[in-house]
Amino acid sequence: MFQKLTANARTVLRAASERSAQAGSPGIRAEYLLLPLFDRPDFAAGAALVTLGLTARRGSVEQALADAARRGGLSQTDAEALAGFGIDVSAVVEQAERAHGEGALAASDGTKDRWRPEYRAFSEEARKVLARAVQEAKEQGEKQIGDRHLLLALAAGPGVVADVLAEHGAGHADIRRALARGDRAA
Repeated sequence: MFQKLTANARTVLRAASERSAQAGSPGIRAEYLLLPLFDRPDFAAGAALVTLGLTARRGSVEQALADAARRGGLSQTDAEALAGFGIDVSAVVEQAERAHGEGALAASDGTKDRWRPEYRAFSEEARKVLARAVQEAKEQGEKQIGDRHLLLALAAGPGVVADVLAEHGAGHADIRRALARGDRAA
């Protein structure tokens, strides 16, 4: 599959790996695939984020992703659904962190415990995103997987990244429309 990636998509994957290393994570999580797109408005996916107003709200997106990780991978929508059953996820997180330390419920990246610092495996969710990106490219009749396919795959979900994008007004259909209006060269 990696030989079918465009140069832009490879740039995104390299940046995702670097973010993973900076975060001290043994694996590349799905959100690490999204965040580099904010830094590349010259890419089709980055331009779509600008068009949708997400770059202006990057801090909010990053905070929502961090909050979801702290909740063990539950999105805000998940937390609200549980609140309907009388479960206060914030209280559960606070109690767990008091007992076991900050980040006690932080979502695992789904990689194996045995890892080498020079090699960052993709988490299960990130692998699913890559598979959806391949499918997005096929559906569009394209032979290469570009950064726009990665963004569409992230938004297609399921997953925290898709939920956060949707909560910020950038669902799959919104992103598809923004990409259709923009440059398709990535």
